[in-house]
Amino acid sequence: MIIIQSMGLDLKPILTYTNIKLSDLSNKIIAVDAFNTIHQFLATIRGSTGELLTNSNGEVTSHLSGLFYRNINLLAEGIKLVYVFDGVSSPLKTNEIHRRHQIKELATQKYENALLQGKLAEARKYSQATSVLTDQMIGESKRLLSLLGIPTIQAPSEGEATAANLTNSNLVHICASQDYDSILFGAKRLVRNITVSGKRKVPNRNAYIDVPLEIFYLEDILHQTKLTNEQLVDVGILIGTDYNFGGIPGVGPKTALKLIQKYSKLENIDQLQEPLSNVPYEEIRELFLKPKIANVTNEDIKFDSVNYEKVVEFLCNEKNFSTDRVNSALLRLQNSEKNKNQSLEKWF
Repeated sequence: MIIIQSMGLDLKPILTYTNIKLSDLSNKIIAVDAFNTIHQFLATIRGSTGELLTNSNGEVTSHLSGLFYRNINLLAEGIKLVYVFDGVSSPLKTNEIHRRHQIKELATQKYENALLQGKLAEARKYSQATSVLTDQMIGESKRLLSLLGIPTIQAPSEGEATAANLTNSNLVHICASQDYDSILFGAKRLVRNITVSGKRKVPNRNAYIDVPLEIFYLEDILHQTKLTNEQLVDVGILIGTDYNFGGIPGVGPKTALKLIQKYSKLENIDQLQEPLSNVPYEEIRELFLKPKIANVTNEDIKFDSVNYEKVVEFLCNEKNFSTDRVNSALLRLQNSEKNKNQSLEKWF
């Protein structure tokens, strides 16, 4: 089985957010949207011609490289992580999944053609849209996270829905994803860019820009837009979600917001009843407002120590990672733990 990357919901033009530093999240528990994060690593951690990183057996390792080095940095900051994995998607997502398959196939063709023509920069650009997540990659990701002492949760359906619920039950402080669906699922807080390196390449230029962390508070968003949770979902449906890609033609984020602020709900917008007749919006509302979620308690979230020996065995012996680089990263984490312990000991 392969899983195609989510394209996400374009809510940002109407959302308020604050930029924060990574250190602001120290000692916080964060629920990470696992599939979204791993897809991000598969898209960006590639070779000079856009090829995925592989070991001597030809097995893909880009996902493991991203998970290892980025999580080492987060753990060194004293951040506690919980990775939430997707389960079975709603049947309403079938058309969207099919559409993404077609995008991947077209991107793969363009990538291969660009390689044949020696257009390496173009090939790398197309390569980022070809990523697929396999069962083997999912299993390997869970194994590495476990060795790093990071708990994982298997959601029955959308991982973001379970992650959002964890913020509402106060089992975690915040959820992390590049997508905005978490907000429609009712997450109290969402942080973006936590799993990126802090720099992003400028398209078509040999330059990089800083990528700040962005934190969104649902309470602030509802106050600023003067909407309820259900009305915010209606805004999302007008814009387009994973369950109705593209939304209503001609309706962007700002127009959607104005329409719901004026008419309160989709049923009251007379001029849109014809295009809305083809949208199962009541079912979509239900998916966001009453999603299938994992029944998680404190007992399900156990943070363990990093198994340094097993991490080296898995990454270096099995997956051919550089022993020096892996040990250097693990040593950096150990030193950060020692420094934290020393700073605490002086108070006792």
